[in-house]
Amino acid sequence: MYPIEERDDKEWPPGTVRLEDMQQAGKNGEVILQPRPSRDPNDPLNWPRWEKYLNFGLVSFYAMMVFALIDAATPTWAPMNEQLGFSYAILNDSYAVGNGTLCIGAFILIPFALKYGRRPLYIISTAIQLGISIWSARLETVADIMLINAFSCGVGALAEVIVQMTVADMFFVHERGTMNSFYVWAQNIGGSLAPVAAGYITVSQGWRWVWWWCAIFFGVALVAYVFLYEETKFDHSAIQGVNLRDTQDPIADFRPSASDEEVSIEKTANLSDAKLEPKMSKGSAGPEAYRSRHLSVIDVDSSIPRKSYVQRLALWSSSPGPLSHFFRHSYQPFFVLFTIPGVFFVSLTYGALIAMSTVQVTTLSSWMAEPPYNFDAAQIGLMSLPAWIGSTIGALIVGPLSDWLIIYLARRNHGIYEPEMRLWVIVAFIPFVPAGLFMFGFGLNNGSSWPVVAIGYGLASFGTLPASSLSLTYLTDAYTEIVGDALVGVTFTRNLLSTIFVFVLTPWIANMGIKNVFIIIGVLVTAVLLGTFIFIFYGKRFRVKFVDRYRYFAARQYQSRPV
Repeated sequence: MYPIEERDDKEWPPGTVRLEDMQQAGKNGEVILQPRPSRDPNDPLNWPRWEKYLNFGLVSFYAMMVFALIDAATPTWAPMNEQLGFSYAILNDSYAVGNGTLCIGAFILIPFALKYGRRPLYIISTAIQLGISIWSARLETVADIMLINAFSCGVGALAEVIVQMTVADMFFVHERGTMNSFYVWAQNIGGSLAPVAAGYITVSQGWRWVWWWCAIFFGVALVAYVFLYEETKFDHSAIQGVNLRDTQDPIADFRPSASDEEVSIEKTANLSDAKLEPKMSKGSAGPEAYRSRHLSVIDVDSSIPRKSYVQRLALWSSSPGPLSHFFRHSYQPFFVLFTIPGVFFVSLTYGALIAMSTVQVTTLSSWMAEPPYNFDAAQIGLMSLPAWIGSTIGALIVGPLSDWLIIYLARRNHGIYEPEMRLWVIVAFIPFVPAGLFMFGFGLNNGSSWPVVAIGYGLASFGTLPASSLSLTYLTDAYTEIVGDALVGVTFTRNLLSTIFVFVLTPWIANMGIKNVFIIIGVLVTAVLLGTFIFIFYGKRFRVKFVDRYRYFAARQYQSRPV
């Protein structure tokens, strides 16, 4: 048999897994569950589907509320300007301060999620956001609004990382595209529909009631997390009989040794086209024995007891290790970000798209309150509705489509899945992003009727959600063992770009005009999205080339699942 090191580095870099058993009878073979679950019923991968969906629903609601608290502010700016005397420059700066703390919040908080589990972070951060909502309802000074944005966004940075970690904990590779698209969709509900509701609340009840309603929802969420959310961090170190080769290629045991001259590996110049044809070795038990391994179904050991309800709701689940292991996750994401090309690519793509969306939100809030639109808070809030409609349609299409496509392409690749296969779906949505952005910017510049601006906003959102969700799914699939550190790096870049754009937006528009600003942003975002082709064709080569860096960081994680 080929040495495991050679196969790992060249044919099976992290992220490359066998997703279908092409030896099974039938046209399509069987989908193999990846990552490989243990036989422990307490493993989140083995939970009943209703339990996974309940947990996923709770964390999606968490993401929605965090972004609702951040983005519901914009329709309240006009009455704040009138009642408290806050200028739009100050309000823009407060939003930028929030983006700044979003950059660093995850560096401080995610190490706690890695060591003590996801559950305590969800509960404690929700309690903090409840307090911040009450503070927001009582704010009076510029210092208040600056500190509120700083703390709410600093704590809210968790939502951009911890939910992705939870998805990786509970769902298999062929399910993650759908789950991540719905997570990003829930995030967009907070960012798009919350301003709609905030606008009507501001008109009917006053702007302070926007935050009182946030406090009510966070209070309900806190109760739900205390009594319903179960810890998804699972200790895999005790799993026996699972090694790296068996995890990536579960049918490897049926591949004969090189001495038998029965191994058939057709190598091509493109590593992603390597054909690995499994053959039965002499003396093997045959296909029936292989099928008995239940690679496509969850196989739980009934002798292992399931934890009780009280045990499953323990406040934390600590991983062993000295404090030095804990603190290194506060700086390690920087090294992951700048030494692994795939992580940097995802951070740049996701960051550019979110920064673009942030510019649209802040521009709407100030520009459409002025002539020729003269929109009130409710009308400005309603302008977020097209973004939600566009992202909803994108989510409904992209999640199931990407999960279907990877199975189809893996089947054509002899059952072997490469994370880059997902990126093909992004290509189909790229044209909608600049088209929508230009329509939005040109519409505002020309004083076009509001439907023109709304359609542009919706088109841009329709293209943004698939690219955002699939880039995050690519990261999760390709770098599962270091996903926490990788996502912290992504969050840093995403919010750094948003902070820079929001801070410079007002003088930038004043100097160049809104049309030229959106032309420049559209060209930059399109250039970043076209970088997807580089990773479609060369992504696996990057994973092979930097495999040693990946394994170095993977070895420094808390009990990561081999994949």
